[in-house]
Amino acid sequence: MTEISIRRRIAAALLASLLCAFIVIRLPVLAEEGDKSPDDLHSLLEKSLSVVEIDKEIARIQQEKDALLLTMTDTEKQLADQELAIDGKRKQAGNVLRAYYMGERDMLYLSLLKTDSWTKFFTLLDYIDIIVSQDKHTLNAYIGQYRDMQDRYAVLEGKQAELVAIEDKLKLQRERVLALESQLEGELAGRSDSDRIRLLIEQLTNFWESAGLKEVRAYFEALSKSMGKLPGWIQDNKELMEIKGLQYTIRVPEDKLNEFLREQDKRFNDLTFKFEDDSITAYGKRDNIEISISGHYSLIQEPRNGLLFHVDELLFNGFTLPDTTRKALEDEFDLGFYPGLITSFLKAKSVEIKDGELIIKLSVTL
Repeated sequence: MTEISIRRRIAAALLASLLCAFIVIRLPVLAEEGDKSPDDLHSLLEKSLSVVEIDKEIARIQQEKDALLLTMTDTEKQLADQELAIDGKRKQAGNVLRAYYMGERDMLYLSLLKTDSWTKFFTLLDYIDIIVSQDKHTLNAYIGQYRDMQDRYAVLEGKQAELVAIEDKLKLQRERVLALESQLEGELAGRSDSDRIRLLIEQLTNFWESAGLKEVRAYFEALSKSMGKLPGWIQDNKELMEIKGLQYTIRVPEDKLNEFLREQDKRFNDLTFKFEDDSITAYGKRDNIEISISGHYSLIQEPRNGLLFHVDELLFNGFTLPDTTRKALEDEFDLGFYPGLITSFLKAKSVEIKDGELIIKLSVTL
C-alpha cells in the first residue's frame, strides 16, 4: 500500500470518526434546544444523500440522452445521403419498368422471329440476355437500397421512441430531486440549528463520495466475481445437489454460502449473509463503514436462463440509499446465478429461500 493510500484511508477513518462523534455529541443538545428529534435529523441526512444520488442519476440519463441524440443525428445524415443516392437508382428502375410496360422489350423478342440465320439468332439472344440481366441488376439494386433505407427509418423511429422514454425518466428524476430539495429547505428553515445541520449534510456527503460509495462498489464487484464461480463450487460439493430423475434441487445453507464467499475474497470476512423467507441480507462493518444489502432472486429466461438478483434495500451507515443507486449497481454488477454454467442442459425452474437455505429447482432440457 502506498503512502498516499495510507493517508487517504487514515483521512477517511478520521472523517468517519468525527462525523459519528459529532452526531452523538450534538443529538442531546439538539433535543434540549427543543428542535426536532434524532429521527428527524436522520431523515434530513438521508434525504440529502438521496439528493446527491438522484443528481448522479440525472447526470447519467442526460449523458445517455446526449449520446442517443448524436446517433440519431448520424442516422438522419446517413438517410439523407442515401435518399440522394437512391434517387438515381429510382429513375433507372423507372426507365426499366417503363420499357417493359411500353412493350419496348417485346420488340427484342419479336426480332428473334425475324432472323434469317442461326448466327444472327444466337447473337441477338445473347444481346437480349445481357439487357435482361442488366435490367434485373438495376431493379435488384434499387429494391435492396430501398429496403435498407426502410430499415434505417425503422431504426430511427425506435431511437425516437427511446428518446421519449429517456426524456420521461429525466423529467421524473428532476421532479423527484426538486421535491426532495424543497422538503429539505422547508425543514431546515424551521430549525435554529440549520447551519450545523448543513455542515453535517456536507460531511456525510463528502464521506459517502470519498469512501462509502467506493466501499459499496468494491463489495458488489467482489460479489459479482464470486457468483460467477458459484456453479463450479456447487459441482465440487455434490452434497448440495439432489437428483431425482430429470429433476435437480440445489440447497445452499447460509453458513455454506458465507464459507464459500470468504474463500473467494477476504472482504467477506467483514460481511455476513443471512437467509430469511424469500430474501437475502448481507451486513457488515469495516473501516467505520457499515453496509447492509437486502434483496431477492427472480427467475429469468432472457438473455439466458438463470436467477437475477434484485437489490431491495441498500443501507450505508444506517442511511437508506435511493432506488437509483440500487438500480445503477444492479446494472453494473451481475449478481445472478446461471445453472447452465454447471452443465449446459440444466435450466432453473424456481427459486425460494426457506429455513435458512437457498433452494433452486432445476430441470433437464434435451
